[in-house]
Order: sequence, then structure tokens, then C-alpha cells
Amino acid sequence: MSFAWHEFHNRMVHSASSLNFQRSFDSIRGRQAALTPFRDPVALLTTLHHGPGNADQKNLILSALVRAAQGDGPASDCALTLLLLALWPGLDAIRRRSIWRRIGTADEVASDVLARTTEAVRGLDLGGVNRIAATVLRNIERDMIRARKREVAHAQFVSDIEPDSVPAELIGHQPTAEDAHLQGDLRKLIGPDALLVIRVAIEGFSQLEAARELGLTEAAARKRYQRAMRRLRDAFEQID
Repeated sequence: MSFAWHEFHNRMVHSASSLNFQRSFDSIRGRQAALTPFRDPVALLTTLHHGPGNADQKNLILSALVRAAQGDGPASDCALTLLLLALWPGLDAIRRRSIWRRIGTADEVASDVLARTTEAVRGLDLGGVNRIAATVLRNIERDMIRARKREVAHAQFVSDIEPDSVPAELIGHQPTAEDAHLQGDLRKLIGPDALLVIRVAIEGFSQLEAARELGLTEAAARKRYQRAMRRLRDAFEQID
């Protein structure tokens, strides 16, 4: 685990308990009706993480925070901090998967996740988003994967090193030993669509993106993915 990552989270939690932060939060509450029921940041975050509220209500809360974060001054910083804390479980999952994919060192990945989240929140078009949390998290992970692949492709292009001499784990589109092992295991369970499942279910690509990589139509990829997932569920049930 990266100490810096968890230390940053601890600092945000500590900041959210300060008097100045509460004043900024009260200012936001006065302008955003969706936040009115919450007396303090703890109550708001508890509802978002553990509360019984439905998805639509939680999305309204996140929308209110995004609008505040896109403003100026202390209230904007307060709203951004609350959004980071609200999305933290998802951001931490992205961080762990990105380290597993060897996108960068633990500190590089942590910094990239936080920077991209801030940028995504500041520039989010609320009129074009149905589910804020899912959209932000999905886009961050997708963009990190794409950026890493572009970096590797560029490095290969400008390098005089022969491609065969570049370690496989540094090449985004070539499998590592672990990737090959996973794909082999999945192939035994679900057949030739193992790579499609890995791209969509594990690496976070859309079915359209995976279809283009594998030379399929979107409709064909969708049907094959659904069929493969059924086979996978059946295999797990047999194991149980």
C-alpha cells in the first residue's frame, strides 16, 4: 500500500472536521437544496457510503457537490474534498487495479488518480451525465489505461531498441505472464472469448472498444460477452 495515498485520505478527513470546513459546508447547504438535510460533512458522507437512500437521491447529492466544486473560493474546495471522500472507495479500487496493471509506481498512480478526478469534477457536464459516480470512475480508469498505452507506443516508436527486446510487462497491448495465466485459465472455463471478458470485466473497456480491438461488431461482442459470462457463472456454480 502507498503510505502517501492513505495519508492524503487521512488529511482530508481531518480537514473535513475543522470549523472552517464546516462554515464552507454551511455555505454550500444554503445554496444547494439536496444538501439541506445534512448538518455536517460526516452525516452527508455516511449517507452516501452507507445510507439507505436510493440511487437517484444520492446522485442528486453528488450533482449538488459538483456544482459547488465548479465554483470559486473555499466552498469550491470544500465541495471537491467531499466529492473525493465520497468517491474514495471507487478511486482506491482504480488505484489498486492500476498498480496491478503496472501503469506506474504506487505514488505515480495515486497522483494520477487524484489529478484526473479533480479535472473530471471541474469539467463535468451535468447535463450529459446520468450517474455521476459511475461515469467519473469509469472515465478515469479508461483514460489512465489509454494514456499508458499511448506512452508505451510512443516510447517504442522513438526508441532504437528492437521491439522483441522490450519487456512484455512494459507493453500495454502485450500480456504479462500473469495476464497469460489468467487468460489461459479463463479459456479453459469459457472458451475462446476469454480475452473479451478480460477486456470488459477486468480492464474496464466498453464492449464497443473491446469489439474494435478484437475485430468484432458491437452486436457480436455483446452476444459473445453475455454468453461467456453465463458459461463463467455456470462453471463457478459447478465448482461450488
